[in-house]
Amino acid sequence: MPAIPFSRRQWLGVSALGCGCALASSGGFAAGAAAAPIPPGYTPPESVTDLSKAPGLRSKLLKGGEGQTRSYAVILGKGDEIMSGMTAFARRERLQAAHFTAIGAIERGLFGWFDKEVKAYRNLPVNDQAEVVSLVGDIGLVNGAPAVHVHAVVILADGSARGGHLLEANVWPTLEVFLTDYPAPLLKELDAATDLYMFQPEARE
Repeated sequence: MPAIPFSRRQWLGVSALGCGCALASSGGFAAGAAAAPIPPGYTPPESVTDLSKAPGLRSKLLKGGEGQTRSYAVILGKGDEIMSGMTAFARRERLQAAHFTAIGAIERGLFGWFDKEVKAYRNLPVNDQAEVVSLVGDIGLVNGAPAVHVHAVVILADGSARGGHLLEANVWPTLEVFLTDYPAPLLKELDAATDLYMFQPEARE
């Protein structure tokens, strides 16, 4: 498989809004203030801004309605990017306090390990087809918008595992997500020590 086509943001280490996070990343997002340069091989916490990268995503409401606990099946298809798709879905459905699990497979991905000294994610790329044996995520509100935060573990052809905080990944052939959203919002606020957005259960809109 060819190497992951890293985006300009990853090569230049520029912060842009984040399981999240997903979000999209994503569960934690950079404050956007001036900071020390991000070293090569790291990705700063940032938002998912391109919501068009999962055109094959399909969903079905399984239970509940407006103002109630809702359960969904969300299916991503070949080539769909997970963080883009889940963030677009969260915004479309106005999710404000959700959690989800998924299984499936990817054709490539980029995971991260948060380095507290750098305040950024050390890149852990996967450049091959891999089975998603565990994917968990949550969604909360950051500045009024749903933020997706995802962690996952994948298995490669030789049986070895790789995973961490999900920065981006392309599905192949499918990812099957089961999600529950609750009517009471959960807010994430900026943590000054890490520059990540974290849940604050007592926070009010």
